[in-house]
Amino acid sequence: MSSLSRIWAIMAKELIQMRRDRMTFAMMIGFPIIQLVLFGFAINTDPKYLPAAIYAEENTPIVRTLLAGFEQSHYYNFATQITNQEDAEKLLAQGKVAFVIHIPIGFTRKLIRNERPQLLIEADASDPAAASNAIGRANEIVSRALAKELTGSLAYLKSQEAPVDVVVHRKYNPEGITQYNIVPGLLGVILTMTSVMITSMAMTRESEKGNLENILAMPSRAHEVMLGKISPYVLVGIGQTAIILLAAKYLFGVPFVGSLTLLLFGVLVFILANLCLGFTFSTVAKTQMQAMQLTFFFFLPSILLSGFMFPFRGMPVWAQVIGEGLPLTHFLRIVRGVMLKGSAMTDVANEFVAVGVFIVIVGCMAVLRYRRTLD
Repeated sequence: MSSLSRIWAIMAKELIQMRRDRMTFAMMIGFPIIQLVLFGFAINTDPKYLPAAIYAEENTPIVRTLLAGFEQSHYYNFATQITNQEDAEKLLAQGKVAFVIHIPIGFTRKLIRNERPQLLIEADASDPAAASNAIGRANEIVSRALAKELTGSLAYLKSQEAPVDVVVHRKYNPEGITQYNIVPGLLGVILTMTSVMITSMAMTRESEKGNLENILAMPSRAHEVMLGKISPYVLVGIGQTAIILLAAKYLFGVPFVGSLTLLLFGVLVFILANLCLGFTFSTVAKTQMQAMQLTFFFFLPSILLSGFMFPFRGMPVWAQVIGEGLPLTHFLRIVRGVMLKGSAMTDVANEFVAVGVFIVIVGCMAVLRYRRTLD
């Protein structure tokens, strides 16, 4: 047999093995496609149409022109109009808007008198990357919008360097420190990675070692086996959380202005969601390698579409819809809200509901698939 024939024989054997291992083959094809779609279409480091609230204490042609200029810049999308500062604080704390544009009473009068009135932009800077471009363009937007109004008797204002003093208040992270945004997010990323992978491999390991028959022979119901398998990993997750929170405080100096009890409750719910998903993967995978592949298959969109690495609001609608279905997206809002904004339960209640729905759906899937295994 020639060398070429031997190479061909080995290659044929590899092709046959690849065809039999459909999970690995699917991952080889699926990963590049997912990466291509996510990086090519979903990731946007210059987010636009960010939700903003208008807090205008007067309604004059100049004010309307200014607000139109903000909206036409495509960075600001006015979602609501408010009438007091309390609503502004509430909307920013809940994350419903990224900016509040406050035009005080007397703004137009001061502008005409050449007294350089102030225009206040309050920004949610807990994610510096999301807000930086919109804030950076604010002066340019104001100047461009006023250029249409400063004609005729107001033309003398054009000679001024900047007829309006744009004041920006960066809330929750005024210095724009990246660690304040990344380190709390890392808590969710690490818990996702370890919880899903460990749980999914735990059951498949029993199958590979031949212990699954012993578990199936036990007089235990599906949900009892599930709870018994995932409970130890809840303690592991809490231990990881303690380490990361201590490092965040003493190593990176991340502020913690909210309730520790609320954060730990969020951590517990999030760990349960990941463990339920890992248990579901274990009922699908036949080997530990397949369990690991499924984990990475879930982890990739989680880290890219959750808002951990790239601004969530900068993604297209279809990517945001997928992101809303991921527990990491909601956990990031909880942990950043509690640590940086001091959010209360009412501010993050919707995030808890979303993770709870995920637990119910995935938990039912895990129990049903495990019962099928019993059959």
